[in-house]
Parts: sequence; structure tokens; C-alpha cells
Amino acid sequence: MNIYDVAKQAGVGIGTVSRVLNGSAKVKPETRERVQAAINQLDYVPHGAARSLGSGRSHVLGLVVPFFTRPFFIEVLRGVEMAATAHGYEMVLYNVETTTQRDHYLRQLPMRRRVDGLLVVSLFCDESEAERFRKMNLPVVLVDSYNPLLTSLVVDNISGARQAVEYLISLGHRQIGFVNGVKVGSFNFNKADDRMSGYRQALANSDIPYNPEWVSATEWTRAGGREGARQLLLLPQRPTAIFAASDVQALGVMEQAQAQGLRVPQDLCIIGFDNIELAELLNLTTVAQPMHEMGKQAVERLLAEIECPQPPQTVMMDVTLVHRSTTAPLAAPNVSAFSTASVRDGVWATQQNIITEG
Repeated sequence: MNIYDVAKQAGVGIGTVSRVLNGSAKVKPETRERVQAAINQLDYVPHGAARSLGSGRSHVLGLVVPFFTRPFFIEVLRGVEMAATAHGYEMVLYNVETTTQRDHYLRQLPMRRRVDGLLVVSLFCDESEAERFRKMNLPVVLVDSYNPLLTSLVVDNISGARQAVEYLISLGHRQIGFVNGVKVGSFNFNKADDRMSGYRQALANSDIPYNPEWVSATEWTRAGGREGARQLLLLPQRPTAIFAASDVQALGVMEQAQAQGLRVPQDLCIIGFDNIELAELLNLTTVAQPMHEMGKQAVERLLAEIECPQPPQTVMMDVTLVHRSTTAPLAAPNVSAFSTASVRDGVWATQQNIITEG
């Protein structure tokens, strides 16, 4: 069934059907009832293109995102999809894995105008690209990225990293390693620089000298986390705690610690960043960022831009340190709980052992 079948059944033109689908007030009540009856009889489900005939809109949002299978992006996408569906919008996903792809989408999408608005996740937009969006009247919202000419939703990566390291310092740690993420090509992920800044700020605030040997930059993957941890844990004077720039890298750090016979947290404390589902499963202490909420708010703000152009805003979203069992005081004879982890058939199993002193 299509819009033409509905129009024929109701005895009206397709423009009238489209106006009914879009809730237009310019339809007589009796005509609206006739069209709605035809829709019900035919079990017609309106497609975005049909609704666009009356509104001039596609009711489709574009989403440009890098490496969308990574846990952070999946959580953001869930929030986006929930909000878009609630407002009757469909999503078109443009996955970016190379700089060439990024440049192509950011150049071509404003001219194609197949979408009513665009969400750009974790990708840097320069001034010329932002100006192109504005000239083409394409509403754009950035997520996990910033440009003063565009509405941007970002988390406070500097504060989050600083909180993580300050927490380790409060537990008595002074030899604190950092497994950071690398910048991918020329995508210019801001989070790698920001989390390094937070790490260094926390050290400086406690008068702890920065030691470049205790910092590694790896891929944002478990394998990257393992390699980064291997570099740090084989040092003659190894860190007693490691902060990883993402939970996925932190899982790699946990694997490497286990491979080297180190207990977590007695021999090595570990903190991640993101609070993905696996972090809770493995009792990983981490910095939680509101990934799902970021996606929802991004859609809400983009739809507001579509309805009525607004001055660009920068929304800073808070992060929260979540204390779990991969961290403990450096010297703690009264520790009441600890956690050990092992890998069985490639799946992490976490066992908690509770010690009660008499």
C-alpha cells in the first residue's frame, strides 16, 4: 500500500493525505476522518517521503559517526534512535572510517538535502565546513565535538580525567600510569588531548612530577590497552595504578595485568572512562559519561533547530566517577573487599571475595 492507494480510497488528492499525515490544520474535519478511515482500512504505514509532500521535509535525520561499532558510539546511537523514533523521524547512518569519507560526507550532504538535519559525532568540523552548513541552511548539531559556529554537545573530558587521577592520588598512589588513545588520522578527536590535560593537571595539583615513561598512546581497543599496559608494567619502576582513556582499553589493561601475574586491585589499580555495560559487569572503576543522554539531547536540539533556526549553543555535560572494585588504597591493611579477574574462553569472569575482620 502507498499514499496513492489511500488517496484513491478516501477520494482525495495525495496532497490532502500528506497534510493529514503531517497534522495540518488546513483539512476539514470530515475530510480528515475519511482519510484516517482509509489509512486504517488499508493498514497504511506512512513513509517519510510521503509525509514530506505536505511539509517540505523528509522526516529523516542524517548521522555521521566514526567507527560506529565501538561501545561508546553504540550507546550514543541508542539515545539518538530512541529520540528520533519518538518524534517520528527515521535515521540514515553514514559510517566514517577514513578522512576521505569524512570530507566527502561533510561536503556532499548539505547539497543533497536528503535529510532535514545532521548529527555529527566525534568528528571535528572546521570553520569552512560550519559556514557551508549555514549557507545551505542545513541544521547541524555536533556531539562529542565542538565548533563555536554550531550547537555542540560535549562532556568535560578534562574534569573527568582529573577526577580519576585525583581519586587514585587520594588512595595513596603516586606512580600513576596513563594509557591514552591515539588520534585517528586527521579526525582530531579532542578527547585524547583533553584526557591527557586532566591527567597532568591532577598530578600538578598534588606536586607529583610528570613522568613521560608512565604514559602510552594506543588504539582505542582492548589490544591497544594490553599493549599500553605491557609497556608500562615492564618498566623497572612500574606504576601502581593505571588510568585508561576508555573502558575498552581498561579491559586490555586488566588482561595484561593478569598475564603478568598481578592482582587487581592489590598489585595494580585500574580506572577506565565511559562506563559501558562491560564496566559494570567487571566491576571496573570508571568515569561515567552520559552517552545515551547525549544522543537524546542531540536529537532534541537538532529538531528545535529544524523548527526554528537558533544561535549556536555549547552544552557541557557532566561526568561522574563510579567507584567499583578495581581500585583500592596503595597500602590498606583494613581493605574489606577485593576482586580478582581471569579469562575463560575469551570471556572475563569476575569473582568477589569478602574479608571480614574480627
